[in-house]
Amino acid sequence: MKTTFDKDWRFHLGDEPTAFWAEWLQRGFDDSQWRRLDLPHDWSIELPRDPNSPSCPEGGYFVDGLGWYRKRFAAPEAWRGKRVAVRFEGVFKNAEIWVNDRYVGRHPYGYTSFTMDLTDHIKVGRENLLVVRVDNSAPKHSRWYSGSGIYRHVWLLVSDLVHVAEGGLYVTTPEVSGESARVRPETTVVNESDSARSVTVRWVVRGPEGEDCGTREAEGEVPAGECRAFAEELALTNPSLWSPDHPALYRVEVEVRAGDELLDDDATSFGIRTIEFSAAEGFRLNGEPITMRGGCVHHDCGPLGSTSIDRAEERKVEVLKASGFNAIRCAHNPPAPAFLGACDRLGMLVIDEAFDNWRERGTPNDNHVVFDDWWQRDLDSMVLRDRNHPSIVLWSIGNEVKEAGQPWGPEIARRLAARVKSLDPTRPVTCAVNNWPEWEQVDDFYAELDVCGYNYLLKRYEEDHARCPDRIMVATETFASQAYEYWQAAARLPYLIGDFVWTSMDYLGESGIGGTWLEGEPEAPTEKSWLPGYPWHQAYCGDIDICGWKRAHSYYRDLLWHRPDSLFIGVHAPVPEGRKLARKEWGWPDVEVCWNWPGLEGQKLQVDVYSACEEVELLLNGSPVGRRKMREKDRLIAAFQVRFAPGELTAVGYRGGEKVAEHSLVTAGPAAALRLTADRNPIWADPNDLAYVTVEAVDAEGRLAPKADHVARFTVTGPGHLAAVGSNNPRHAEPYRGERHRLYRGRCLAIVRPSEEAGDITLRAEADGLAAAALTIATQARG
Repeated sequence: MKTTFDKDWRFHLGDEPTAFWAEWLQRGFDDSQWRRLDLPHDWSIELPRDPNSPSCPEGGYFVDGLGWYRKRFAAPEAWRGKRVAVRFEGVFKNAEIWVNDRYVGRHPYGYTSFTMDLTDHIKVGRENLLVVRVDNSAPKHSRWYSGSGIYRHVWLLVSDLVHVAEGGLYVTTPEVSGESARVRPETTVVNESDSARSVTVRWVVRGPEGEDCGTREAEGEVPAGECRAFAEELALTNPSLWSPDHPALYRVEVEVRAGDELLDDDATSFGIRTIEFSAAEGFRLNGEPITMRGGCVHHDCGPLGSTSIDRAEERKVEVLKASGFNAIRCAHNPPAPAFLGACDRLGMLVIDEAFDNWRERGTPNDNHVVFDDWWQRDLDSMVLRDRNHPSIVLWSIGNEVKEAGQPWGPEIARRLAARVKSLDPTRPVTCAVNNWPEWEQVDDFYAELDVCGYNYLLKRYEEDHARCPDRIMVATETFASQAYEYWQAAARLPYLIGDFVWTSMDYLGESGIGGTWLEGEPEAPTEKSWLPGYPWHQAYCGDIDICGWKRAHSYYRDLLWHRPDSLFIGVHAPVPEGRKLARKEWGWPDVEVCWNWPGLEGQKLQVDVYSACEEVELLLNGSPVGRRKMREKDRLIAAFQVRFAPGELTAVGYRGGEKVAEHSLVTAGPAAALRLTADRNPIWADPNDLAYVTVEAVDAEGRLAPKADHVARFTVTGPGHLAAVGSNNPRHAEPYRGERHRLYRGRCLAIVRPSEEAGDITLRAEADGLAAAALTIATQARG
């Protein structure tokens, strides 16, 4: 039995002297004054940001701290003689667990899933108490926003003492072709009873439409206190192969029986596909060459913080897929299971990454403090949990680890890679490395990897290939500002299997790493801080912003990847005379999709047109501004100087003298009303679903008013609530929780979360001086 354990927890933010702990661990303690909530939960996103926060710009000035969770639950008589456990998908961080005043265990790393066996501490027939202490109070524990709390799902597991091991259902496909495939399900059975047990393990394989594809059985004895792996094979004809374009998923269901008694069951989806890597032919999926159009993704969910709601995880994949990405690198930790499930369903290749650092620290209190004691358990957690996902094509054992150029680095890499392959020999292992002064020192480290990760090392590709012609490379991180050069290399060099921009989706923390600022302004980086200061708190380097909307460089990447006849117009805001703009290499010019510049009539503005056409013409109110032939050195950007006048600015693209594309910006009138648009309607009556509602100020003609900055106020009625609000303004000081938010460049985002009750949710938005708007979101029960 696997059931959700997310509901009805009590939460207290802060700690007390140890003397109070004994009272808090008791069932009789009165926690009625503690906050009642459902998981997942991130308390950092709920608190006001603080310019003096120890999280600093790396953590986005969010407040971390320490929190306690308590949950009461009944243990019915049916649990007597059973194994009872709780599965945590993710707790950030330093989780300690008690049951009925008994210490059960701890888990330091905030990104790996873990299970706590409660069997010996449960009181059957009585109320029981589970207590979790989460300590995220150490300063400078992360290089980005981590969030704090039990931020992923929790599950209650009740099984016989003879049961399927955690991660013990493993499916491989040893032989695959277009005509047939061999499927090999393997199940590890654990016997925690005091006597040997004879069991029958039965597998059923189902196809993409749920059809029965075959059944196999195996029998054997499992000694007391031991485990045993059972495996069988079955052949499929004309299998549907998994790929990003056709993400066909099969399913294996397993039962463990002793005679007619069902002891345990489990199930997993899987995909049938082949992966091959070579320096000569690059990466081949199902025998076909494919270059990874990739991006790095942190774990947070934008305005939700790190709160991992299934729809939030799915939407990240959905938005990136729609923008042309076919691959994601999980930076720099294992993601939520729901994220990988979405990658499987929607068709997205994945590099699943374990760590940001090993023994050498990245920040004073990051995971390096427990690495030696915990690395194997954390690697096991990642691989055993995730190895059935067909989307995963590479395991990564680290990012920019400082051991890469040290004499002891290769030995650590060897141990980690060997451990991964002992659990899953079907995928290669990589690790991301950045520059070293004596670059060839990294050769021995790279020799321990199957695929070598290169971070920001464009100039190393070809010279390294000349030295090491059999080396397979992947650009694990690249600068947005050099998107053209990096992608040209990936498209041209067969031994470079893909390009992963930092980042595909924006994130909280590493404040302003991709931002633009005026040199000398108070928030600009200084000698003491390489990042801009408060109130910057978004990284602002993503192709997609934290609301899920495309930014300028996403439209640019469209030209590189899959929409060569598209056009984009971006307008640079004027820079005060005598001042200069600055940004880092992760950034992109902060152009606006806007032809509203009141007070600047007659002044010159720089207008960039992104185009892969042979020629580009720009017109203002029908009159030519200029026409340019696109050259290699233009890098798909034609820059024009245009004297502003209200009206219509139009770009036209030509091939062979014929018009093939056109795009316009039109001056909008004054903001007159609000408009609400949901990403989906209806949605499920399920707290794991969400409606993402774009809130816009529009003029009388329904056009976006791009300079509107009104404060929108929200009310929600019906079976749901407002889960978060936000905008893509990287330096606002407003909270992401609440019932109001200021528009930025004419819009903001409201996220509505349904309850389990089906019905209509109404979101109403108001702003001073604008006509209000209301949106009804229907929710329906799952079948």
